[in-house]
Amino acid sequence: MTSYRGLKAQRLLLLGLSGAMVAVTVGAVAPGARAADEDRQGGAPTAPRLTWRSCERAGGPAGQECADLPVPLDYRDPAGPQVTLAVTRVRSDRPAARRGTLLVIPGGPGGSGVDRVVRTAGPLRQQLAGAYDLVGFDPRGVGGSARAGCGLAAGDRELVTLRSWPAADGGIAENIARARRIAAACARNGGPLVRSMSTANEVRDIDRLRQALGERKLSAWGTSYGTYVAAVYAQTHPDRTDRWVLDSTGDPNPARVARGWLTNMAQGADDRFPDFAAWAADPARAADGLRLAQRADQVRPLVLRLAAELDRAPKPSNVPGAPLTGNRLRQALQNALYGDESAFAGLASLINEARDPAATPRLPGDVAGPLPDPDAAVAVATICNDVEWPRDPESYRRAVAVDRARHPLTAGMPANITPCAFWKDRPADPPVRITDRGPADIMMIQNLRDPATPYFGTKKMRAALGQRARMVTVDHGGHGAYLANGNACGNRAVTAFLRDGRRPRQDVYCAG
Repeated sequence: MTSYRGLKAQRLLLLGLSGAMVAVTVGAVAPGARAADEDRQGGAPTAPRLTWRSCERAGGPAGQECADLPVPLDYRDPAGPQVTLAVTRVRSDRPAARRGTLLVIPGGPGGSGVDRVVRTAGPLRQQLAGAYDLVGFDPRGVGGSARAGCGLAAGDRELVTLRSWPAADGGIAENIARARRIAAACARNGGPLVRSMSTANEVRDIDRLRQALGERKLSAWGTSYGTYVAAVYAQTHPDRTDRWVLDSTGDPNPARVARGWLTNMAQGADDRFPDFAAWAADPARAADGLRLAQRADQVRPLVLRLAAELDRAPKPSNVPGAPLTGNRLRQALQNALYGDESAFAGLASLINEARDPAATPRLPGDVAGPLPDPDAAVAVATICNDVEWPRDPESYRRAVAVDRARHPLTAGMPANITPCAFWKDRPADPPVRITDRGPADIMMIQNLRDPATPYFGTKKMRAALGQRARMVTVDHGGHGAYLANGNACGNRAVTAFLRDGRRPRQDVYCAG
């Protein structure tokens, strides 16, 4: 729901950059093609067989394979123009223990499933003992899949402008103008591929991939925005799901979708910040020069005061043309709250450099420059194509004024206007309402202090799923719990479910 951060898809809800897939030589026909031949989707042609080629890379998982999957640009015309999706697979290293395919669904929108398989294959293999082939794909518009951009100016593709941070006085006139400009550019330049970027089409693409893999059912591990994709798939195709994991989940309210997720980030930052404050006031930080205050309750006013000072007088940074402003600091703070102590150290260093008159702040990469145009396009297009957003700019002005007073750390940004307010095309598909109808094969895992998908929103997904799901709540902070920012107790629970099918009889709490 990682997946506008850009450089680490798993750490942000509304944007995840993807790496290009490097592929080389040789092919083989996918096993299980007979199942795909017998499985037709709404009158669509039989799903193609995947021709695999080796694409091992230095530092990546052994035996990695890649393939290209053609899917309809528009599923209303399944025999019409096709677009190609990049797919990767890491086969089970214990064939006798293999029970199926685990689809790794990334965050974003804009996260790369190919990249996520590469990064998680090692720990997944260790945890799952050969139970699955690991498969991921780049959604349309991402990484090695078909790409399209909106032709956005560089200044409109920065994280601190794609995220609509209000002016120092709370004004949003510049945000309104930029949102209108981005929407117009996407309508003018994006073409049919940008118009096709949506959760509904990603779900359709997943089912086409399932057919091409020759699988009757898939297991899945979705993270952040990927949990919403996974939940919609499970709601739409309950008979095609095996063991389903939702890791760091947002509120599934179909009337709001991404608008609700973005708004919830304000409370999420407040929930997570005390972890950073305690860390930054710990005497142990003094040895590294990273202790910001004597007491934890002094850290928040320090950060707010510094951001206000940078609003008035931005400080030149190590990146020409990109001074450290109050909003760049706020965005760097929000990004750091997604991660672990290594992210906290980078934020503390930036704060120290901003406070030191003799120092030049070194901007973190994710706030230092523009994103590639296709990555900006997919992040914006997906959330705008999924659900209709309010169109009246005045409603956003009012919401920002209230939100910045309640949540100074995020300064009104989560309630602010986006290009969706001016999006030309209405959603082609109605949002799916998540219900408790379907098999009881879902495991949720959630950190208590998640800044992107806060716990109170996750509980709404849990309530919607009813007896279909069990939830593991982890007393921890950060975004992404399983094999990431969680703890051993949570990891064991998810591993036991995926590997052995052991789902708890009731929800589980994992102490920190």
